[in-house]
Amino acid sequence: MVFQYQLLAQQLMQKIQAGEIAAGQRLPSLRQFSQQQKISLNTAKSCYELLEAQGLIYVKVKSGYFVQLQVPSSGCAIEAPEHPDFQSKMREVSNLGLQIEIHEAAINSKLIHLGSIQLSPNLVPAKALTRSIQRALKYSKPEDFLYSDRQGHIRLREALSAHWAEDGFHIAPEQIYVSNGCMPTLAVMIQSLTNEGDGVIVPTPNYNGQLQMLALLKRKMVEIPANTEGFDLVRLEQAMRDSGAKVCLLTANFQNPLGFCLSNADKEKIAQLAAKYQCYVIEDDIYAECSFSTQRPLPIQYWDHQGYVVYCGSVSKSLSPSYRLGWFCLPARLKPMHAHMILRNVSVNTPLQLGLADFIFSRAYRQHLSALRPKLQLQVQQYRQFIAQAFHGIDFRLNHPQGNYAMWLQFPDQINSLALYYFAAEQGINIIPGILFGEDSRYNNCIRLNAGHELSVEIQQAILLLADWVRAQLESQSAA
Repeated sequence: MVFQYQLLAQQLMQKIQAGEIAAGQRLPSLRQFSQQQKISLNTAKSCYELLEAQGLIYVKVKSGYFVQLQVPSSGCAIEAPEHPDFQSKMREVSNLGLQIEIHEAAINSKLIHLGSIQLSPNLVPAKALTRSIQRALKYSKPEDFLYSDRQGHIRLREALSAHWAEDGFHIAPEQIYVSNGCMPTLAVMIQSLTNEGDGVIVPTPNYNGQLQMLALLKRKMVEIPANTEGFDLVRLEQAMRDSGAKVCLLTANFQNPLGFCLSNADKEKIAQLAAKYQCYVIEDDIYAECSFSTQRPLPIQYWDHQGYVVYCGSVSKSLSPSYRLGWFCLPARLKPMHAHMILRNVSVNTPLQLGLADFIFSRAYRQHLSALRPKLQLQVQQYRQFIAQAFHGIDFRLNHPQGNYAMWLQFPDQINSLALYYFAAEQGINIIPGILFGEDSRYNNCIRLNAGHELSVEIQQAILLLADWVRAQLESQSAA
């Protein structure tokens, strides 16, 4: 559900970005705005506060609200990364040892958090979550302290179903299986729908954790080229038709690391292709609720009428990774696999499931998302502006995500991101080198950074160190 103040804020934002309301212009007072729009003062105040959080307006004491001047720090638009074309073929995921080494470093709390994509603890509504868990325990039933339903507590499945229905797509509680996070969910589905040695279609550059998982499960992959706009559906169809793979692993909404969101037409086409070639789509929708707009985008699953899309997700990116709570949703076509799924699934403790159910039903999760989205958008804007300043004079490219908080930087070809990774590690900084996001070292001049933490002085200094290293490498190679 979208609230009225959010719709009004979206309308004003569009006018500001289009120049219809000039920078420095004073906005109507809260009372005037409420009268113009025929809304309450509280709604008007919420609208202005949302715009202020997005960095679009600011308040002067005793003077009112004014439009903020939006000046790109680089003085020019930052170009989007370029992405190589390549032929798709079934192959093994290489560099498993390096994948594991860098994954372990990415979760090292002693390093500066520029690696693993995770929210700052300051963005986690800890007090509201605590209240929900305490309330859930207070009103729990005796049977809630016995072995839990391996499919997931019905209360949480009902909460998730109702939550998604508000966003415009419908999945019945009996189709939902609660699991121990998103990655275990994806692993369960891949093991259930494929055998060792089978191929899985994956657009690259793609989240390195998924590629590591395929390697550990002894599955091969079939890469198709992706870019900051999405991926080519013609190439996807060719892979479905010719590669022999019967499963795709796709993220349509704010993919990691590029941040693109596919159009509804593309999502509908993917669902049609899945049915045409009987190729299952495992849809990882973990970032959908990290949209920068007020409306959550629909998943591919919305257009699935033949039962070839398995919807998966988690609260790891929108709430907290520490809760280890995710889900997968079996379409009717896969209902005969119910017993098999129950045996494979890793269940989550009941108090946590009940706590999240309360958090959703009490509207606290909606309130959290409404507050989180503008903060994330502003934070990502701040990172982009600071990166533009830090790397000024260097020929670099940077994605402009529509949601999510992964930053994908591309440098000139002579920059070795793995060497940059090792330099950063020596300085106590964690980044993810591009070599992990696909094969043939085609992304070795790229790195991924996390913008989920506040742009602190410590993080600014870390980014400046990275920029100095890149600048020194380019200068030394130019001199040689």
